[in-house]
Amino acid sequence: MDEVIEEQFIKEYGKELTDEIDKGFIPKYTTIRCNIDKSIVMNILDENKIEYEEVNNNPYALVIINCKEHDIKKLDLYKEGKIYLQSLSSQLPPLYMKINDKDQVLDMCAAPGGKTTELSMIYPNSLITACEVNKIRSLRLDYNIKKQNVNNVTIMNIDGSKLSEYMSFDAILLDAPCSGSGTITGPCHIFDDGFEDLLDIQEKLLKKAISLLKKDKYMIYSTCSLFKEENEEQIKKVLSDDIEIIPISIDGVDLLPSTLDGVLTIKPNKYYEGFFICLLHKK
Repeated sequence: MDEVIEEQFIKEYGKELTDEIDKGFIPKYTTIRCNIDKSIVMNILDENKIEYEEVNNNPYALVIINCKEHDIKKLDLYKEGKIYLQSLSSQLPPLYMKINDKDQVLDMCAAPGGKTTELSMIYPNSLITACEVNKIRSLRLDYNIKKQNVNNVTIMNIDGSKLSEYMSFDAILLDAPCSGSGTITGPCHIFDDGFEDLLDIQEKLLKKAISLLKKDKYMIYSTCSLFKEENEEQIKKVLSDDIEIIPISIDGVDLLPSTLDGVLTIKPNKYYEGFFICLLHKK
């Protein structure tokens, strides 16, 4: 683990938990999301002698045991967009979304499109607006949407924090740009330059999301960071009489302690990356 990250983790979680986190920074199993009936995917994997495990908390995911990403990419399943290579942690936020038929949904920081296409797969009758400020990343988003035959997503090449105040949504997913401290194992320079700017971006996006969310509706805030400044402390800035946390839980996954009840801070291991997820309700 990078020394800078380790020092910060010790401040936030103590030495014992930091050692446990460090042990979780190991190569992960290859994991996929099924965009078609999972039993069909499993049969094809069996035919190709690819070993896998099902995931008890995710009906769309499979853990690949005996091969790597480059092997999966050779399958017609992958080439035709019927499966998508996506980490288990990244697959979680859409599973906690509260979306009804034909809802207007905003994916606020969408590229490369893993969560966008997952939302489309789970909620095919929703109308999804996917924002991505970076032009090159928005092209990657467009590629993944087309490859997976998604037809209910509109891409906006725009900073989500600058969306019109006249827009409104029934559900919002804000997977915010972050330090990536739940996944970084090499040298980290986030505290040398740009960390305060990153916190400012997260806060602006979160406050904008709340302003765009319709009353009595729900949004997810998530990051692949374990730093509380990017997670709990950002959520605390927006909690009010009108904004509340709706508790969420998960089976079979080790969690880190949090300063907020009802959120998930996932401890990394060989299956999961470090990740934070919070479900908010606008009363």
